[in-house]
This record gives sequence, C-alpha cells and structure tokens, in this order.
Amino acid sequence: MKIIVGLGNPGRRYENTRHSLGFRVLDGLAGALACEFKREKHQGLQAQAMVDSEKLLLVKPQTYMNLSGACVAPVTRNAIQSASDLLVVVDDVNLPLGKLRVRAGGSAGGHNGLKSIIERLGTDAFHRLRVGVGDERDGRDLAGHVLAKFHPQERPIVEEAVERAVDAVQCWIRSGVERAMSQYN
Repeated sequence: MKIIVGLGNPGRRYENTRHSLGFRVLDGLAGALACEFKREKHQGLQAQAMVDSEKLLLVKPQTYMNLSGACVAPVTRNAIQSASDLLVVVDDVNLPLGKLRVRAGGSAGGHNGLKSIIERLGTDAFHRLRVGVGDERDGRDLAGHVLAKFHPQERPIVEEAVERAVDAVQCWIRSGVERAMSQYN
C-alpha cells in the first residue's frame, strides 16, 4: 500500500488558499483515479484507489496544518512497510509560484505541517512533493501570505501546477521517487 497525504486547512474559510494547495492536488488526484473522499477516520478524509496492483490511500487531514501529524501517524501505523511508502503533498513558500520539487526525505524546511508529521512519525524519511506558492507577501506576515487566496493573475499558474502535481504523484506511484524527481524537478 502507498499513502498520499495532501496538507491543508479544513473548512470553507481556507478553500483555495496557498496553504491548502495540498488538498487541491489530492482532489485532482481523486478525480484522475475516479475515487471520492467518502470516509473520515483518524481525523482525516480518506479515499481509496488502485493503480495497477498497488492499493492507494489518499488522505486530507482535518486537524489544521500545524497538527497534521496527529492524523498522519495513526493512518500510516501498520499500513505501510516503510516511510518511503508515504508521499506528502505540501505548499512551499521557498519555491516560485507553480514550481514543483519532489524529495525523498529531508527537513521540514520551516513548514509546520511537515514538522508535525516528522515529530509524530519520528522520521523525516517519507517522500514529499512541494508545490511552490511564492513569497510575494505584499506587506503581510508569512501566516497572512499562506492563508491568503491566490490573486486572479496567479490562478492559471496554480491550475497548471496542480495538474502537473497530479501527474507527478502518479509518476511516483508507478515509477518511484527517483523517476518522479528526474521528471518533475
């Protein structure tokens, strides 16, 4: 089994914000795999799918970003053989808007959602797909920036990034992290 987690904040207030970009990628992936988020368990919305003979679990934590590990830790416990069977899709202010970066592990890089997951899992060896949201704060603090919705001129770039991120996740599922890194970084 492989588990794909998209990070975001639950509720209408946070829909289409920079910090909920992981949710948008997971919604696009669910559409591509013809599955729906019907089940709520371990404080997360879940959908199941199959790709080839690989069973997949898609998860959107409903714990708010800073507590994402409270959902991810129980979901992964006894469900995957190693941390490399987990892919976390996350926004990244350190990447230009729309740029993708697949990584096989590493630090939280200042992202509180990743920090929470690393703390709860006790490892940073899980894979991640970072989607750039830029750092054009327009005078806002970092929290104000990531909790803001995209500007109208940014939306086409974001839509294209979401589509490419869905493709990158499917590449990771079928061909592994090395192939996804070489193809999408």
